[in-house]
Amino acid sequence: MTHATPSPSEPGILAFHTRCEAFYPADAVAATIGEQRGWYDALCAAFDAPLPDGMTVADGLVAGRVPIRRYRPAEVTTATRLFYIHGGGFVVGSLDSHHSISAEIAAAAGAELVSVDYRLSPEHVWPAAFEDCREVLAYLLRGAGPVVVIGDSAGGNLAAGITLAARDEGVAGIAGQVLIYPGLGGDLVSGSYREMAKAPGLSTEDVAYYRRVYAAPDGHPHAYPLLAADFAGLPPAYVTAARFDPLRDDSRHYAGRLAAAGVEVTFREEPQMIHAWLRARRMSDGAREGFARICAAVRDFAHREA
Repeated sequence: MTHATPSPSEPGILAFHTRCEAFYPADAVAATIGEQRGWYDALCAAFDAPLPDGMTVADGLVAGRVPIRRYRPAEVTTATRLFYIHGGGFVVGSLDSHHSISAEIAAAAGAELVSVDYRLSPEHVWPAAFEDCREVLAYLLRGAGPVVVIGDSAGGNLAAGITLAARDEGVAGIAGQVLIYPGLGGDLVSGSYREMAKAPGLSTEDVAYYRRVYAAPDGHPHAYPLLAADFAGLPPAYVTAARFDPLRDDSRHYAGRLAAAGVEVTFREEPQMIHAWLRARRMSDGAREGFARICAAVRDFAHREA
């Protein structure tokens, strides 16, 4: 007997999902990479928002090749900088896809934020995106203050991966990690991967597709951070999951392993949210509350004493 995948009931998040679905044709599964990127870019543009007053933005390059974008709010109250890594299954996304999200986090935290335009699959498979993000992190850590690493979805995977790599290499200076519905390497057949296999916004089949395209080696802890053998010595973390998301249990298990290793961690499961709910923060009460909590966690990490 098959069972229907549970779904949320909050009107705002349901309206958000309906609006997102309108950007994709019925046969989207047969689309080319170029078509996927075009639809995703159009969706992101539709949900973009005006930047906070006084925000300045400038694009640049790290190491002469990795594009970044700097956000500096009107009031900067900490030397700690933020590093935002966008989601998109390692296949879609850019500096523009999370433009207003990045700006709003920077303003809420009173901190300068840098986002990265890492190389995408399938043109650039593992470890290209990971190495681009690690390059930017190294650049930021050579600066005047600590860094808070933030990422959503595939960006949450990359944020956790480069944080593990920094710990493994004895690199200091990461003040916190904020992981937003990250994909961290769960088994695809149990728990939320089974319960939420056909969840609105992201299916388990979608997750499997993105993993195939990314082509990371099985079991590599920097590609699949949930599989790390040791979680001790990692920086404090805020990990948030969406209830109606096949990736949900990756967050649950990761937060549990951090806690078991003695790492300070806050785990929050958004009870009515689906994957990619950050863009719903102006449509959904639950997304608005979840985003406020993310901003508060980032601000807390950014303003702690060194």
